[in-house]
Amino acid sequence: MQGNLVHPNEKTYFTISLVVSILIYLSLILSIIGILYIILGFIITTLFHGIMMGSIRSNGVKITKQQFASVHEKTEELCSKMGISAIPDIFVIQEGGVLNAFATRLLGRNFIVLYSDIFELIETGEEAELEFVLAHELAHIKQRHITKNMLILPAMWIPFLGNAYSRACEYTCDRMAAYYTGNVDAAMNGLTILAIGKSLYHKVNRLEYITQSKAEGGFFVWLSHLLSSHPPLPLRILELETMALYAEVYGFTSSREAVVEHL
Repeated sequence: MQGNLVHPNEKTYFTISLVVSILIYLSLILSIIGILYIILGFIITTLFHGIMMGSIRSNGVKITKQQFASVHEKTEELCSKMGISAIPDIFVIQEGGVLNAFATRLLGRNFIVLYSDIFELIETGEEAELEFVLAHELAHIKQRHITKNMLILPAMWIPFLGNAYSRACEYTCDRMAAYYTGNVDAAMNGLTILAIGKSLYHKVNRLEYITQSKAEGGFFVWLSHLLSSHPPLPLRILELETMALYAEVYGFTSSREAVVEHL
């Protein structure tokens, strides 16, 4: 089952990125200056990342058994299903209306950061959509994407290559989140929320949204896609709709009638 959930492009682009990164590391190691660059780069990256996480940890609201206990319990359930032994620290921060979340790692500890506007889904009856967001970020941890990104850091700076790998990882995490939550419809709703917001997402005609995306072409649309770390939201929704049509292959149930209607 795991093999079905990992997007095939993830393996391909990771292999290419790993080979490229190893070659770059070897070329740098051949000189003393190169070794210093590697060490300095690692120190600077860790320092700035540590400062950012220090701010989040000192200002954000941490999800615990005493703080938003239902979300903490759901996280424990998801970690158990996904085979994640150490539950990551989850913090909620306010970012001025931005709908976002991310997973990260610092000095051996995994973190998930939820922006408050996406976390507020628990107040509007969209707990299943928030669960998808959580499962998506947990999938990054399960797949060790953060560690792998550090390993292939030189390749991640190469135009198109690093972004292609990142986009494939996003498809993988969408698949895993839909599978482990067992709710592909909530997964598609979650992505639609990222497109238009929490109030209007249920009014969006997803078929029209996907058709619109396919109709928008040209050089700059193509270039923006290649330079983006995330696939366009309509393509991510379409990927999940296709997954829902073949739900039995992935071993979960879905509202097939709703999916067929959108397609």
